[in-house]
Amino acid sequence: MTRPYEIAVRAEAELGEGPTWDAAAGRLLWIDILGSRLHTYDPATGRRTVRRTEQHVGAVKPRAGGGLVLNLRDGVGLLDPDGDFRWLHREPVPGRRANDAAVAPDGALWAGTMRYDEAPGGGTLSRVGGDGSVEVVLDDVTVSNGTGWSPDGRLMYYIDTPTRRIDVFDHADGRVSGRRTLAEIEEGAGFPDGLTVDADGCVWVALWAGAAVRRYTPQGRLDRVIDLPVPLVTACAFGGAGLTDLYITTARTGLSEPPALAGSLFVVPGAGKGAAQPAFAG
Repeated sequence: MTRPYEIAVRAEAELGEGPTWDAAAGRLLWIDILGSRLHTYDPATGRRTVRRTEQHVGAVKPRAGGGLVLNLRDGVGLLDPDGDFRWLHREPVPGRRANDAAVAPDGALWAGTMRYDEAPGGGTLSRVGGDGSVEVVLDDVTVSNGTGWSPDGRLMYYIDTPTRRIDVFDHADGRVSGRRTLAEIEEGAGFPDGLTVDADGCVWVALWAGAAVRRYTPQGRLDRVIDLPVPLVTACAFGGAGLTDLYITTARTGLSEPPALAGSLFVVPGAGKGAAQPAFAG
């Protein structure tokens, strides 16, 4: 049987996460949270870069004016195109770190946090404007993870991993309401982690301890499963020139005998059709 995936980057990331297609640069961004590293990968040339961050980094996204925005342990920072770093919003909380983040249709960064000990309710989901303004949207989160929007921007999907749910909200003008469950991951299938929404409005979800990525329709029906050879599958995103290739990050943290490919970046060529992602407005 032909495997659907290829190995894009063979790596040993401790906690690989957050694949994001940087359309302006024609490259994929991804991070190793606990390794404090920012990776780039150009699929056209195979060129790779690795930059160490001063803190654990939960997410990285392109900025509209060039450079990158980083969701870091102590807040949200900016990397300028020349490589200079500055804080946009700094709010260190002992025992807490950044986790996944996503850019909304209006260019705001929705940035998640969690406690290192994963204490229930110890995390948040905040909306960070391009001017550095911050509004806490959810303040009773345990492991803030995948966040994404429907193609028309009217729905927001969200995962707080221990709930085992993919939730959906109504979204308008930077506000969310009407939280409800789109789908629930059954016992024994792993835990939902990062997500991406494709051009058809289907939600692709990585399964931590589930060795797979699943696709759910906008009605919450499971209609596709991509099995992977490693247990800790963390996040997924469409990339490549036509946004047809699905990139998948993985981890090896906590595994006593990690498989050889744990921590690598995988790709499923021609998996579907991704939706163009906005850049951060800051």
